[in-house]
Amino acid sequence: MATTPLDPVRLGLIWHRLDGIVDQVAETFVRAAFSVVVRDNFDMAFSLFDGRGRQLTQSKRSIPSFMGTLPRTLAAVLERFSADQLAPGDTIISNDPWIGTGHLNDISMLHPIFSTGPGRRLVAFAASTAHSVDIGGAPSPSARDRYEEGLCIPICKIVEGGRESATVIDFLSQNLRQPDETLGDIRAQFAAYRDCGEKLLALMEEEGLDSLEPVAEEIIGRSEQSMRRAVAELPDGRYQDAFEIDGVDETLRIQCVVDISGDALAIDFAGTSAQVRWPINSVLNYTQAYASYAVKCLLDPGAPNNGGTLAPISVSAPQGSLLNATSPAPVWGRHLSGHYVPPAVFGALAPLLPDRIVAESGSPLWNVYFSGRDHHDQAFVKMFFMNGGHGARASGDGPGCLSFPSNVSNQPIEAFEHQVPLLVTEKCLVPDTGGAGRWRGGNAQRIGFRSRSEHPVTMTIRHERTRFPPRGLLGGKVGSAGRDLVNGQTIPAKSRTELQLGDEVTFQTPGGGGLFAPAERAAEDIAADIESGLVSAEP
Repeated sequence: MATTPLDPVRLGLIWHRLDGIVDQVAETFVRAAFSVVVRDNFDMAFSLFDGRGRQLTQSKRSIPSFMGTLPRTLAAVLERFSADQLAPGDTIISNDPWIGTGHLNDISMLHPIFSTGPGRRLVAFAASTAHSVDIGGAPSPSARDRYEEGLCIPICKIVEGGRESATVIDFLSQNLRQPDETLGDIRAQFAAYRDCGEKLLALMEEEGLDSLEPVAEEIIGRSEQSMRRAVAELPDGRYQDAFEIDGVDETLRIQCVVDISGDALAIDFAGTSAQVRWPINSVLNYTQAYASYAVKCLLDPGAPNNGGTLAPISVSAPQGSLLNATSPAPVWGRHLSGHYVPPAVFGALAPLLPDRIVAESGSPLWNVYFSGRDHHDQAFVKMFFMNGGHGARASGDGPGCLSFPSNVSNQPIEAFEHQVPLLVTEKCLVPDTGGAGRWRGGNAQRIGFRSRSEHPVTMTIRHERTRFPPRGLLGGKVGSAGRDLVNGQTIPAKSRTELQLGDEVTFQTPGGGGLFAPAERAAEDIAADIESGLVSAEP
């Protein structure tokens, strides 16, 4: 099949069709998934690469950081398996934090797609990452190294020539508490890969393409040009930000310098605290992904999600620091440091881009793990996500229960109660918790749980911003700090607690920071806040 020339109209149609394929197969995965964390929270991503390993597109409903980590995972896979070692029907798996998303719970897989007919050629890779709540081990807020955090899957073929590897499947089954759920999600991705391959090859046939490389050159090149134009519009210079975060047994520091020179932008986190003995360290992959994502949000949010968008951006952090931890540092809660990366970039660029900036949100993302035995005496491990208030935006107030930078959805209460012996007793917005400003930060939410189990239920939490609340920017005020309570008594924000029948748990997430001076807020907006109950008449 000979490739016909790509005129702009034809390129646009192919580009949109590729986006559509990835979104469709991501939906195939989500609908077939076994776990709530994929099916309801969308803690996943699906990407398409050309045969040379260049990222073409990523599903829209996905975790944004995975756009930055999946290319690095694919590069590591291609170092392990050269193109001539791959065959139709292969699927490669790994969850190594230092080549993936930064912790063991995210399992990444890659599937080569070959042309049909004689002389089958490698034309693309389908790739995905999905969070697995159960990854074995004993993940804990006090884990001392990654060996305590669970099972590390090296780069290996979980499917070879269309046949599942019994060895890999058995190895996973023997190390997981809920193998049916994790393997169910893995096999749902197998189905998505088959769907992706069929749709992609059909598109290539219809469009007369024997390779995706000409399309990739145009897509990636145009996206890179778009980002470079956006960077070049900014004045050259050095812009900085620094702030303190909760940490565990000591206050930690995030420090960020953004250097702009021509059409390139470099971000350096020198001055950030050293890595710690607690599982809150971020690997460089994760740091790079979220720093690049922050720049994209500010400068070129409408650009497609592909490798070209990230090309003008370089990110560094000192080796052995909180944002570039070295193995075997514990990294289970790497978002507890990594989610501070976008606020650091935003803080540095806020004076330069006041019309685009967002104040700090009630993140790092809050979650809680519940484990034990249910009413049928079956073991369970379930996670519940809780978004704090979003930071105020340059165009309006921050929403409640929608936290940046993660794209994790709020969890349906009814679905959660069906799966665990817990009753949700309360879920509401908390008045006066969003930071004041011309634009108000999103309010915190309060969520209550009561144990209905006759067996002990282990509750593991890893929360931030209980000491240092989300900052306001450019004159906006801070949001509110978060709180964790059991039976009305405050507990440490990174801890493990055993709940007995009837015990009550209350979480109050942080509220988002405000933007611009509160005196600039319109009187009608203040009146609307009071009428809706988001703000008290006399706070």
